[in-house]
Parts: sequence; structure tokens; C-alpha cells
Amino acid sequence: VQLQASGGGSVQTGASLRLSCVVSGSTFSVYGMGWYRQAPGKKREFVAAIDWSGRRQWYRDSVKGRFTISRDNAKSTVYLQMNSLKPEDTAVYSCAADRDSDSLVATLAGHPYWGQGTLVTVSS
Repeated sequence: VQLQASGGGSVQTGASLRLSCVVSGSTFSVYGMGWYRQAPGKKREFVAAIDWSGRRQWYRDSVKGRFTISRDNAKSTVYLQMNSLKPEDTAVYSCAADRDSDSLVATLAGHPYWGQGTLVTVSS
């Protein structure tokens, strides 16, 4: 299973970006999907997750109301729409796939499949 993340970039405070993560090599719709980020010098942290159906989503508190996770099972893609970006959102964002959607929220590691990161830089 391969995950390919894209959509990062350099923006100013208040701007928006949409990250995408395309999954290939397996049946996308059986996996819950998660987004994580790691800022320079900091530990990886959970950002958002969505279950296989798209009916359940989870977010870290600091992004609630600004970020939206969604998925298109026909395109084998999960998205992270990020609005009202802040400098503290600057990080490398990575996607992960796991059949256990709850574990995407509960743990930061141990998920079987990861994509490479995409860098998001927000300047003030």
C-alpha cells in the first residue's frame, strides 16, 4: 500500500491550503485515514482522522472549526482542508492508513501505512 501526500506550501496567516493523500495498492475504503504533523523540534501530533465511511471525523482541539477532513473513496483520496492558517500550523504533514480508525486518534505510531510528508509553512 502506498500513500502519496501533496498540497503543502508557503502561505501567510489566514490563508487556506488543501492537502491530499492518494492511496494505491489496496482497497482504500477499508481504511480509516489520519493526518499528523510534526513541527521543527517538536514531537509528532495528531491533527485529524476519518473513518472508512466518512461518517466519523476527529480533530485536535486547536484545529477544530478551521480544518476539515474528508475522503473520496472513488478517488482513493483523503483531504485536509485547512483554513485560517496560523504560524503555529507550520509543520510537515503526513497521512496514515489503518483499518482501526479509533487507533488513528489514540496513537501516533504503529499504523501500518504512512505517506511521505508535505511541508506547510505559515508566515505571519
